[in-house]
Order: sequence, then structure tokens, then C-alpha cells
Amino acid sequence: MKIIKSQKKPDITAADQTPVKELLSPTRDGVGINYSLALARLPRGEKNLPHRLKTSSEVYILTEGRGVMHIGDEAAEVSAGDLVFIPPGALQWIENTGDRDLVFYCIVDPPWRAEDESVIV
Repeated sequence: MKIIKSQKKPDITAADQTPVKELLSPTRDGVGINYSLALARLPRGEKNLPHRLKTSSEVYILTEGRGVMHIGDEAAEVSAGDLVFIPPGALQWIENTGDRDLVFYCIVDPPWRAEDESVIV
């Protein structure tokens, strides 16, 4: 058994300008998994920068708020309870269109690596 104290993990700002807390990483936490897990909190009225993960897929699990998810040329409204699959290499960003923070988990497979992410400005 391994207990990881998520409240002790630092809050960071990702390259796409999303405030996140990386909760679980196989390289940093010494667990035998092939994904990483982060918790993102996008403030009301904000959006992250368009970006892509070159080789990893990503799943967003929305737990609070609502917004618009953009993947490639498509856009769809999303809200708490929705799951979004983002394929490797897809241009993506999400915007918070609700009246409170948009909160979602990010599962990245294979695990997130800085060199795999590119931000489009």
C-alpha cells in the first residue's frame, strides 16, 4: 500500500497557463502506473492556451463548473460530470464560461512530460 498526500503537492501553473496540482506521477511518486494524474482549477472567465501533447492522450473529468472544450476544429459545451477524451497530437484548450471555477482532473497516458507538450501562441 502507498498513501500519497495530495494536499502536500505544490500548486503550479502549467505551460498552457492552467493552475494545476500534479497528484500522481509514476516517476516522482514511485508507483507502477503508465499515466499521470493532475487536478486543474481554471478561474471564472479564464481559458488556457491552445496546446497539444505530442505523444500522450488525455482525459478530462469535470467535477465543478462549466465551459467550452475545443479539440481541433470542434467545440462543445462541457460541465460537471462530463468526461472528455483528447487524442495525442490534438490541438486543445478549454474555457470557463460558468460563474465559478471550472475544476477537472487530467489523466495523461503515457505520463505527462514537459518535452511532450507544446503551447501554441
